[in-house]
Amino acid sequence: MFDRHIKAWGLAPDGAPVVTHSSHLLPVRWQGLPAMLKVATIAEETRGGLLIQWWDGDGAAKVYAHDGEAILLERAEGKRSLLVMAMNGDDDEASRIICRTVQTLHRPPAKPYPELVPLDIRFRALEAAASAYGGVFSTSDAVAKALLAAPREVGVLHGDIHHGNILDFEDRGWLAIDPKGLLGERAYDYANLFCNPAPAVATDPARLRRRLPIVATESGLSPERLLRWLVAYAGLSAAWSLEDGGDPAPALHIAEIAAAELASGT
Repeated sequence: MFDRHIKAWGLAPDGAPVVTHSSHLLPVRWQGLPAMLKVATIAEETRGGLLIQWWDGDGAAKVYAHDGEAILLERAEGKRSLLVMAMNGDDDEASRIICRTVQTLHRPPAKPYPELVPLDIRFRALEAAASAYGGVFSTSDAVAKALLAAPREVGVLHGDIHHGNILDFEDRGWLAIDPKGLLGERAYDYANLFCNPAPAVATDPARLRRRLPIVATESGLSPERLLRWLVAYAGLSAAWSLEDGGDPAPALHIAEIAAAELASGT
């Protein structure tokens, strides 16, 4: 899996390999620098590799080399963690850091987009769940369809923004990794922030009410628009949980909380 690229790029292994459902990763050294060799095993990760190359180190990890499904990435070695911050009393700052990183990723491009997947394709799983189960799934699906029918500020999307996908790169600051490569309304990229970093946090209505004005201010989006995307995204997340054999209840609860906030006129 790794040998060809280790030889071609002059890499020295620098840790144990990691295997996920979508890629194989190996910490390495490249020209003395810490790097990560990532070999995608599914199309979504390959598209993500094209997008992170396209960003060219602006808001995301640099790509040192690439070849088909394989990319050689700048590796984070900073000790700070947004997840730890969010779970230990510094959630406000963690939210601001995430929003500012997303803003960098969303800057208007000066070059053609790489291959991206339209956001409506992403929501097909929610439509199927709504048809099969109704309830909150149907509520989320109706909101999603309305948003997708009249999108605003369409552009390139990371597609999986959360506390574990923005890392401390020390002098280079906080940078994103692991994009999915989507095309759609920019508000979508903020929704998953509200579903993280853990169910106990994300399902607390008070935490949502505290985060919402922070994200609205940082993003320049209205609280109402953010809540609508959260209702849609949380339903989609629940649908994915069902597909993966997981528990959709936490994500459905988040959708219910966001829908209640919308109904209250927040």
